[in-house]
Amino acid sequence: MVELRLSEIAQKIDGKILQGSASHTFHKFNIDSRLTEPGELYFALIAERNGHEFVHSAVRKGASGAVISQKIDTPNKGTAFILVNDTLEALQKLARKVLSEFPVKVIGITGSIGKTTTKEFTFDLLSRKFKVLKSEGNFNNHLGVPLSLLKLTDRHEVAVLEMAMSAPGEIRALTRIAPPDIAVLTNIKPVHLQFLKSLEEIALAKKEILEGTKKDGTAVLNRDDSLISNIAKDWKGKKLFFGLSEDCDVRAHNIQKTGWEGMSFDLIYGKAKAKVHFPFLYESHLYNLLASAAVGYALSMPIKDILVQIKSIRPLSMRGVLVHLKNNIKLIDDSYNSNPAALELALKGLNDLPAKRKIAVLGDMLELGEKEVEYHLQAGKQAAQQGWDILITVGPLSRHMAEGALSAGMRTDQAFTFEDSEQAAEEIWPLLQEGDLVLVKGSRRIKTDKIVEKLRRKGS
Repeated sequence: MVELRLSEIAQKIDGKILQGSASHTFHKFNIDSRLTEPGELYFALIAERNGHEFVHSAVRKGASGAVISQKIDTPNKGTAFILVNDTLEALQKLARKVLSEFPVKVIGITGSIGKTTTKEFTFDLLSRKFKVLKSEGNFNNHLGVPLSLLKLTDRHEVAVLEMAMSAPGEIRALTRIAPPDIAVLTNIKPVHLQFLKSLEEIALAKKEILEGTKKDGTAVLNRDDSLISNIAKDWKGKKLFFGLSEDCDVRAHNIQKTGWEGMSFDLIYGKAKAKVHFPFLYESHLYNLLASAAVGYALSMPIKDILVQIKSIRPLSMRGVLVHLKNNIKLIDDSYNSNPAALELALKGLNDLPAKRKIAVLGDMLELGEKEVEYHLQAGKQAAQQGWDILITVGPLSRHMAEGALSAGMRTDQAFTFEDSEQAAEEIWPLLQEGDLVLVKGSRRIKTDKIVEKLRRKGS
């Protein structure tokens, strides 16, 4: 962890020390008083709730100091306090200045779907050759990125950062904190349409990562995504392409599905070529892998190191994990999130797997704006057209999936609707038969993971 004296922190964030020893050191930083650990420096952010209301709670839990922008009572004279104009700006400024003092390569990853998986794959591939820091979990916004950077040490050579957005300007702000040496664009799909009106607007917002990349940096781009090609055509820096197209620097060729074992393909890695077995079921995961391998290629990693690391990669929790239940029932836990593009890929990717019946348990897809009903109707039609045997919908919006499926030829006895995940979790297990394949997928707030938990217990 980075270790900074109170005086250094105050200088970096243009703050004034109100109390505390200038020589006191900090190496842990936090914004959530509930998660405070002893010795931390707590930043009292003002958002939906005012973090200044929880300063004393953080101190009681062991925080040794706090960064504040409002005067508060300071009965404990042993606690350090730094006064700034804006605590969020101070957090971001501290991270930016800390990063500037470490000679690390920054990998910034953005895209509509697959950012977290690509980040994790990139970390796995690069770890054979480099000491890598990665943003933990979904620490991918104006708070998570600076908190991740404050975990840098002098051992790190690479920082792999997920850069998310739901509105224009957000990625630009992240690149000001951490300008990428390598910018990765995975894809552009219809997500966050509650805040952005079209795919073109999403593309322009994603383009901010290129605009914020260092002048001598490299862009790693999905060649098979026409919107990415369009926004990158006038970018002057170095470009590397990944995908299935023949003109990609890193690509997959001769893809063979191997049932429940995943897939195999020839990895083309510059001028090198090797056969790869990849134990994943979705083609989207293949693109995540190719993007990650392209980062390795940009950093001159030999293909032999890439191949060794691929063998250790496994699906992330709640993102396409295969779970074996009793009666030879196979459950695909994809309950972390959902959107139209990701759901379409899941329905298609699992369609050819050997199973007695294919059962899709699908929750609402959120933040889709004025076209939310249309997207849910279309998803239901896709399930029917792809030959899924049973559709179980969870939530008020997903009822439109059932309508779409019925309009595309699914029978009424093949479609079931539930108000919420709690109700669905109680009713689904009796519907299952030996040899079934069950996909569970929904937006995070629908809590379809509760369905997975119940099925695991029933099927253990």
